[in-house]
Amino acid sequence: MKNRILSLLKQTMDELVQEGFVPGYELNTINITTPPNKDFGDFASNIAMTMAARAKKPPRDIANAVKVKMEALGDIIDRIDIAGPGFINFYIKPVVWTSVLNEIHDQKELYGTSSLGAGKKVQVEFVSANPTGPLHIGHGRGAAVGDTLVRILAAAGFDVEAEYYINDVGNQMNNLGLSVLSRYRELFGEKITFPDQGYKGEYIKDLATALSKIHGEDLLRQNQSKAVEICREFASRSILEEIKSDLDTFNVSFDRFFSESTLYENNEVDIMLEYMKDQGLSYEDDGALWFRTSRFGDEKDRVLRKNDGTLTYFAPDIAYHKDKLARGFTQIIDIWGADHHGYVPRMKAAIEALGADKDCFNALLIQLVSLVRQGKPVQMSTRSGEFITLKEIIDEVGKDVARYFFLMRRCDSQLVFDLDLAKKKSDENPVYYIQYAHARICSILANASEQGMYADMETADFELLATGEDLELIKVIATYPDVVAGCAADLEPHRIAFYLLDLATAFHRFYNKNRVLSDDGRMTKARLVLISAVKQVLANALALMGIEAPQSM
Repeated sequence: MKNRILSLLKQTMDELVQEGFVPGYELNTINITTPPNKDFGDFASNIAMTMAARAKKPPRDIANAVKVKMEALGDIIDRIDIAGPGFINFYIKPVVWTSVLNEIHDQKELYGTSSLGAGKKVQVEFVSANPTGPLHIGHGRGAAVGDTLVRILAAAGFDVEAEYYINDVGNQMNNLGLSVLSRYRELFGEKITFPDQGYKGEYIKDLATALSKIHGEDLLRQNQSKAVEICREFASRSILEEIKSDLDTFNVSFDRFFSESTLYENNEVDIMLEYMKDQGLSYEDDGALWFRTSRFGDEKDRVLRKNDGTLTYFAPDIAYHKDKLARGFTQIIDIWGADHHGYVPRMKAAIEALGADKDCFNALLIQLVSLVRQGKPVQMSTRSGEFITLKEIIDEVGKDVARYFFLMRRCDSQLVFDLDLAKKKSDENPVYYIQYAHARICSILANASEQGMYADMETADFELLATGEDLELIKVIATYPDVVAGCAADLEPHRIAFYLLDLATAFHRFYNKNRVLSDDGRMTKARLVLISAVKQVLANALALMGIEAPQSM
């Protein structure tokens, strides 16, 4: 609905420009908002005030010109009011609002989808945790954000792929192998000195035990490097399998798992370095190889290869993003931890150096999650290397609650995860509250069916829904397509969580004030159609979040 008003306003402004009443304008100056007070209309715009100075006209004169033209153009507008210094308030005809019920009935699970993306090829890379240990709750938040964003982009018409980058090269992998080997030797009675940078969690002991059942004492007789290699390969493979299992339980899927090691196997890092050299984008200084990132807006140049000959993490990351561009992605979205904020400008510099528009790269930064139980902070990790895993959270509160709670705030805001609230079976818990709205509607429809009453589009009289709480509820479900499109355009998946809570609140408010099944047969038929539409929108939005829409609770 918002886009329909926007289209009419743009058409109106174009006509006023052609008539010479106002000068040309930038499209982004046309702003449509939803007033916080419904007395000020369904939608509003301040275009008259933003154009006043350039048009050299009072804003109310421009607003009145817009009013006259739009009332003539639009058959969806009931009336237009001019408020204050020149705010334009739009009131939509009730019959237009109620026609949304037909759209929802016809489109069903497709309601809310659009062609906004026009098939544009987009990649979202997220989680990408090193295969050196189980997923923790920070990874869980990134997984919920990334997977929900992928679903939203697909609904908005983008050709989107989800990818997990496996960091299976580097010192952390050797430390993993050494850690497991140390625990393995310990199992056979050897006195060990555990590596300073080793991984100390109990899972390392579990891996060592599993390895001993396969190899017996054989690794004790292997030379150190070979034994470390065997331990490293076994451990990384086992951990990655566990990560995939946890993600599957969390209802998160990927189109591709991309291994960093393949960049070296295919010489892609060397090819990238040669490209940088040929383009004059790298130089030697003090024995190190530098990338001229400052040429592309970074605060300083960055090292690609250190003076000891080893590569920095930046080098394979550039090669990886070069590979992404070669695969035809026109928009690349990386979801990183908040500690990577300084990495964003240098990666944008790399994208531009590779010949692409730096704005095709976006990074969403995931802020920290803290746990609270009985009002007190929960210790997230211990000196012994133990930490709270994503699996533990899922086991305690369920995957639906975990997914929603991880999206209750913007991803760049710190999140307090209240474990007690997450387990409550009451209206205080937003997940329970939302899912109960869906289950309650299912119960009403089942009860109606037992009485021989159904949501019949052909016989329902929508005029009965054109006032009061009925109309207000319709307005909420009518905004759903705009919400989905806005989430996709702005890369803000948390807005679906906000919308679901608004919709559930609107439904429960409606239900508490109105009877759906009543002695008034005509109203009952109309309201059965209305709540069926609400049920569909709830299910559609929950699906975007990867959350179930229960039939009963």
